[in-house]
Amino acid sequence: MEAEPTLTDIQATRERIDPYIVETPIWHWRNRDISETAGSETQVFLKLELFQHTGTFKPRGALNNILSLDEKRRQRGVTAVSAGNHAIALSYAGKILGSPAKVVMPQNANPARVELCRSYGAEVVLKPDVHEAFAEVERIEKEEGRTFVHPFEGRNTILGTATVGYELTNQLSEIDAVIIPVGGGGLCAGIATAVKLSQPRCRVYAVEPEGADTMRRSLASGKPESIDAVRTIADSLGAPFAAPYSFHLCQKYVDELVLVSDDELRQAMLRLYRGTKLAVEPAGAATTAALVGPLREKLRGQRIALIICGSNLDVPTFAQHIAALDSEQ
Repeated sequence: MEAEPTLTDIQATRERIDPYIVETPIWHWRNRDISETAGSETQVFLKLELFQHTGTFKPRGALNNILSLDEKRRQRGVTAVSAGNHAIALSYAGKILGSPAKVVMPQNANPARVELCRSYGAEVVLKPDVHEAFAEVERIEKEEGRTFVHPFEGRNTILGTATVGYELTNQLSEIDAVIIPVGGGGLCAGIATAVKLSQPRCRVYAVEPEGADTMRRSLASGKPESIDAVRTIADSLGAPFAAPYSFHLCQKYVDELVLVSDDELRQAMLRLYRGTKLAVEPAGAATTAALVGPLREKLRGQRIALIICGSNLDVPTFAQHIAALDSEQ
């Protein structure tokens, strides 16, 4: 297995990708929309990674992967399979670093996300289902000589995501707990590593949708597991399997993992919209759902950081999610 990231590695990665990303801000959320639920004595800070280029944390890992290529491989181009945010991020990273991107997406991918990829100059290949999509990306990698960039696995990807945690611990001192959303585990692995290396006493909580509990199963069994299907509105957190490197780091650094339902995600989306005026995708609301749900009493009175991982969601889809809530909410 590849070497675990060190703080020196993470700092060097942050310096390397600095010209191409923004240092996303921290915001102290302290109005009644959160205090009435989490408790007025609880200090809640949002790491607003939805303000990153392309709307999510994903460019950090994509950029670090491309910057790690030699010039010949960079010019051959990169490829990926993704329903959205990773494809968008790789399209962006490829454009600004001169590495042509060819991304494979399922035909049911959100049209706005497909168009975003094309707007960054990427070639988009649409396939009927995820199995055909993976077969196609393997063909592209083999026949066209492009470098496959994994959405959540591998040291270069996780060094990129770790820069979110590195920024967080430099922006905010003495954090009692950080809550991180989990899909494949790459974001959680990176942030958890950076946080534990920087502020060892900080507790790390992971949150996963009930309908895509891959990491929960993996932590329970002690090895990477898979699920037969993704059943959640949080498609950005819908990884069908865990992978060894990111799983190992989550296993080492995550203190506890909790699950949230789709309704809890929708309620958190509404809470964030009312309380912060942010219209986030379901994945971006997961940490709020965990704080006001399964972790509410455990974290009451503490100093908490929530990772708001991103938002690439068109207006009609956002409205549909909110409309799905009971009318009194």
